Amino acid sequence: MIQVVLFLITVALIAAGFVWLADRPGDVVVTWLGYHVETSVMVLLLAVAALIVIGVMFWSVARAIWRSPEQVSLFFRHRRAMKGYLAISRGLIAIGSGDARLARRSADEAARLSPGDPLTLLLTAQSAQLAGDRVGAERAFHEMTRHENTKLLGLRGLYIEAQRRNDAITARRVAEQAAEADPALTWAGQAVLDDRCAQGDWSGALKSLDAMRSSLDKDDYRRKRAVLLTARALTLEESDRDAARLAVLDAVKLAPGLVPAAAFAGRRLAEAGDQRRAGKVLIAAWRLNPHPDIAEAYANLRPGDTARARLTRMQSLAEKSPEEPTAIREGAIAVARAAIDAREFKIARDALAPYLNAPSKRIATLMAEIEETEHGDEGRVREWLGRAMRAAPDPVWTADGVVSDRWLPVSPRGRLDGYEWRVPLAEIGMTHPVVDAPPPPMPELKPVDEAPAPIEIKAVAPSEAPKAEPAQPGPAPLPSKPTKTMSKPVPKPAAAEPIVPLIQVPDDPGPDAGLDPDPLAEKPLPGDGWPRGGKLFR
Repeated sequence: MIQVVLFLITVALIAAGFVWLADRPGDVVVTWLGYHVETSVMVLLLAVAALIVIGVMFWSVARAIWRSPEQVSLFFRHRRAMKGYLAISRGLIAIGSGDARLARRSADEAARLSPGDPLTLLLTAQSAQLAGDRVGAERAFHEMTRHENTKLLGLRGLYIEAQRRNDAITARRVAEQAAEADPALTWAGQAVLDDRCAQGDWSGALKSLDAMRSSLDKDDYRRKRAVLLTARALTLEESDRDAARLAVLDAVKLAPGLVPAAAFAGRRLAEAGDQRRAGKVLIAAWRLNPHPDIAEAYANLRPGDTARARLTRMQSLAEKSPEEPTAIREGAIAVARAAIDAREFKIARDALAPYLNAPSKRIATLMAEIEETEHGDEGRVREWLGRAMRAAPDPVWTADGVVSDRWLPVSPRGRLDGYEWRVPLAEIGMTHPVVDAPPPPMPELKPVDEAPAPIEIKAVAPSEAPKAEPAQPGPAPLPSKPTKTMSKPVPKPAAAEPIVPLIQVPDDPGPDAGLDPDPLAEKPLPGDGWPRGGKLFR
């Protein structure tokens, strides 16, 4: 709309100028080189305008003739580039569809038409990868690193190829080059970080993490830094205890719920005599993530305390557990453990009582320890140990399918903060070995036309029962005429034997055989019962 208005204004001004000149006629006389020209002002202006137009046209023609070679060359280059673009598009589509032959042919055509183009190099590398030509792919990626706009892409390809052939040295070198070229590059920073962690270079890992801080989420960065600081503190535990304490305290500030950091900080602060601060750190971690390591560190907050004082402390910690079933159970286990040490067996039994219907391995083991320490009843001890063998597994430190008895900062596959406190996947629902075997063959059933006659069963005294006689050789006797009182029953198929027969060991209750659902209420029988027989196996 604005352009239309401006056009109309311009036309109006030009018309007004012509009208103004028409209303004011005049004469113009030009004498030059013996020529005398006399005309009006309007004609002179029109002549000047015509000369200008002719000059512009002449200049345009001369310029087009002068630039014609360049225009022709530009036309052919554009045409060649379009063919190269079409070849690249066709090759990328072929790679997506898995046509290695068409992808290689398109890559060769694109290299001939558009050599050095970034997409051409990418197509060449990917077609070589699709065809299994690792050497050709690396050659294309090396070519990419020579161009500034494709350098990072080439380094990424070289890193992947080095990983495929398990060349850790080359992969580390390439990742370092990419991280140096662009510190915010996520894959390069992560690769360098993983390499530093695998080597145990925690200071270098912290520098790598700080370099990639802008590309990480805030919570993710704080968690990873806390893990690295904890790993560094554990490394410096024996050589520099002060530096280890400072590092782990920084880790606790970043991630208060990190169990190894909180437990380590609590132990170090308790050793330094700062029990109040240690208690705050451990209680804060317990409220976020109840764990046996935190309970143990809190129980030993004062090394000189008695077992009864530790029990009181554990009862106080259990009251601070979150309102979650797993947290409450962990608090009960901690109280039971401290009560056993203090020989307060009633408190231990009361703490574990809600979980005895379906105990875990730890709870069943604690009950066995209670029975052994309080009564010395070996039968009850073996019963609880048997239940522990079949009980549900407890959470452990696990990562990548590997179980560890303690927390580690790096998983077996080199993943930072890979260990988690959870039930191993391999043991979920596997309380006994499973044997795969085909089912026993079913007996062949024949159709019955008529319903069988009812069978009359008579009670026979043992003295009147017929005795079996050995079979005599000779022809088989003819069958007697059936009567209503003696009908031949239809034989039933024999029951298939179990795949894995369960054999009871003498003097062992066996798997759940005669197991009392409430072991707490059971008392030894008087007389010639189990306690006296159990003495034979002591």
